[in-house]
Amino acid sequence: MTYNSEEMQQILEVAFKRKQQGEFTREQIIEIASELGVSSESLKAAEQEWLTKEVEVKKDQMSNNQKRKEFQVHLITFIAVNGFLILLNLFTSPGYFWAIFPLLGWGLGLFLHGMKAYIM
Repeated sequence: MTYNSEEMQQILEVAFKRKQQGEFTREQIIEIASELGVSSESLKAAEQEWLTKEVEVKKDQMSNNQKRKEFQVHLITFIAVNGFLILLNLFTSPGYFWAIFPLLGWGLGLFLHGMKAYIM
């Protein structure tokens, strides 16, 4: 029976998933690649490409965590300042609720910041 390169790759992926022993040394990867006829230059290029992608993924994760922490600080500040403004409004001029204006304006900015931090 013969297999094309795509079928061979799929079979090997299944075999590696079944092995489930976790880690391979670099030497084992080089040995497997040489048995498959992959040149050392091609393997080095593939390894470098993989490492570059891994670094990008880690940077994105760190960036997302930083954005979320910044949003949380923004949220706490929003609650503290607007809570103070509402109390000030209730004690100084309870007949006119002027605190709604900074609450709505800042709330819109906070909403957009949350969208950027958690969705985009």
